[in-house]
Amino acid sequence: MARIILFNKPYGVLSQFTSEDGHPGLKEFIPIAGVYAAGRLDVDSEGLLILTDDGALQHRLADPRHKLPKTYWAQVEGDPDDQALEPLRRPMDLGDFVTRPARARVMAQPEALWPRDPPVRFRKAIPTAWIEIVLTEGKNRQVRRMTARAGFPTLRLIRAAVGGHQLAGLGPGEWRDAN
Repeated sequence: MARIILFNKPYGVLSQFTSEDGHPGLKEFIPIAGVYAAGRLDVDSEGLLILTDDGALQHRLADPRHKLPKTYWAQVEGDPDDQALEPLRRPMDLGDFVTRPARARVMAQPEALWPRDPPVRFRKAIPTAWIEIVLTEGKNRQVRRMTARAGFPTLRLIRAAVGGHQLAGLGPGEWRDAN
């Protein structure tokens, strides 16, 4: 049976086992040999990263052709309403590719949200809001590029779920077996 590990990747940590350019890698948090990340999160993104020892499963989880939904919580600049998120729900031309339609909704700040280190820059004159975006693909910096194109740049990005796997209950740097 394949081993599946759910990890809450902190801000500033790489989605690889080796450290690089002053950023720690996964080996600083996960003392298990033979598991590999199924997909990636940018160094400045946080949240659910799935690791497995099964190469076929790793490919299935990461490959956009399988259309596995990935749920993200984005703290954005501005105060979008439901109508302002409509561009995210349609295919969006980002220059080098056109996105698949996403689900998007305004949400309350996530419950049990941990503080980010370093904190998100606060500016009195610019409000912020949280939105939930569900993608069935995962191109490089896609959520950040989509929210910026829609007029609401991302300040903080947390992946909350991949398929049926949830981040719930894991603090930054914590992991658990999913099976």
